[in-house]
Formats: sequence, C-alpha cells, structure tokens
Amino acid sequence: VVGHPKYQESKRIAIFLSMPDEIQTEEIIKDIFKQGKECFIPRYKPHSNHMDMLKLSSAEDISSLALTSWNILQPSDDDDAREEALAGGGLDLIFMPGLGFDKKGNRLGRGKGYYDTYLERCMKHPSGKPYTIALALREQICESVPVAENDVQVDEILYEDC
Repeated sequence: VVGHPKYQESKRIAIFLSMPDEIQTEEIIKDIFKQGKECFIPRYKPHSNHMDMLKLSSAEDISSLALTSWNILQPSDDDDAREEALAGGGLDLIFMPGLGFDKKGNRLGRGKGYYDTYLERCMKHPSGKPYTIALALREQICESVPVAENDVQVDEILYEDC
C-alpha cells in the first residue's frame, strides 16, 4: 500500500479504522502521519446513510475516539473541532473496506450505502472524486457481487497476490 503510486502522490487521504474481520489499517495510518500527509477517518451518522470524513491530528488521536454501538471507533457527534474533508480541500485518495469485491470494481459493503453516498458528495466538490482503493483479503474476491443502481465502483482493489 505505502509503495503504491496513488498513495505516494496523495496528500489528503481517508482511511477506515479496521474492524477485526477487515484488513488492518493501523500501520498505514502511522505511515500517513510519518509521510506528513493529512489523514481523515469516517464518522457514520446512525439511522441514515450519511458519513463524513473527519481529520485525525495524529495516529495517537485514535485512542481518544468513542466506540459506537457497531464497535467502530469514530469521533463523537459533538466533536465539531475536526476538519471535515469536503469542507476543506477535498480528498485525493480513499481506502475503502468491504465484505466482498469482484474484479470489475464492484464492492459489497455492509448495506447502508455510506461510501456510495459519500462518493456522490465528493463528485460535487470542486476537487472532484478522489481515487478509491479497496483493501481486501484474497478470500473476499468473488466472481461477482450484487450491485444496485447507486453503487459506485472502486478504482482499484488491492489484495495479496493481486
């Protein structure tokens, strides 16, 4: 990941805080800060499909985050001090999680459409749609995954041996 040309050239990067069954992102997050890049993480709004990408100040900042009912660390709802990526300069790159992927770039998420809705908002931002890379385990690559009309394909899927 850290040797990927898109990662190397990106300054503003959004990445998920991994759950136990996902590719672990902690070392990538540490590298984002080591390289002097800006790091943004998701804050999901419950009972909706709205998500914002909020800025982390450091890798250690993660320990200050609240655990949601879904066991996901994220900034609390009343944390208004953090920059939201689309209120600022947008994003260059988004690393995305998922349950399954196919080689056409289709992604099966957890069913709420958070990333698809967020990418639609990105397309309206002056900086445009960021490059998207899904991080997957080889076992998550499928012949095909179900897609809906509003699903946004990922630009690239990285998995071992790809």
